[in-house]
Amino acid sequence: MRSLLARLRPASPLSSATYDAAVNVARAPHWYRAGAVPDSMDGRFAVLATVLALVTLRIEEGGQASNHAAVTLTEAFIADMDAQMRQAGFGDPSLGKQVRHLVGSLASRVDRWRRVLAGEEGWIEATRRSLYRDAPVAEDALAHSVDQLRLLHQRLAATNPAAVEAGRWS
Repeated sequence: MRSLLARLRPASPLSSATYDAAVNVARAPHWYRAGAVPDSMDGRFAVLATVLALVTLRIEEGGQASNHAAVTLTEAFIADMDAQMRQAGFGDPSLGKQVRHLVGSLASRVDRWRRVLAGEEGWIEATRRSLYRDAPVAEDALAHSVDQLRLLHQRLAATNPAAVEAGRWS
C-alpha cells in the first residue's frame, strides 16, 4: 500500500533535500561527544527532531507559499520514521501508533522552539528538554548544545526560506 501511495504522490525533491540536510546536521558527532546526547535511537531522534523543528520554523517564515514545504518536510520525516521503525522490527499493528507518537514529539518541539524564538522560553531550558528530556546533563555539554542550536538558528535565519527549503543551509 505504501509503495502505491508513494507512486501516486512522489516525494518533493525540495523536501528530500531539506530533510537530508537536517539529517546530516543531526548526525554530526559533536552532538554525541561534546554535547553528551546519548548516542542511541532516542538520542539521535531527539537531535533530528530538534533540528527539524528549527528548520520548520524558518521555512514557515516564508509565508503562505512555504506552508507546503513545511508539510512535505514533515511527510519526509514520517516516511523516514516509518522505514526506520520497520527496520527496527516494529510490525504493522503497532507501527502507526509508534509513528504518531514520533510525529507528536516533533510537533511538541516545534511548539517549544516557537516559544523560544518568540522570547517566551529560554534557550537553556528548551535545549535541556528537547535533547536530554529530564536526564541529568553536565553543564559544559548543555552549553555546547545550546551554542550549536543558536548557531544553527543563526545560519537558518541568514538563509532565505527558499534556500532552506532546498536544503542549502547546512
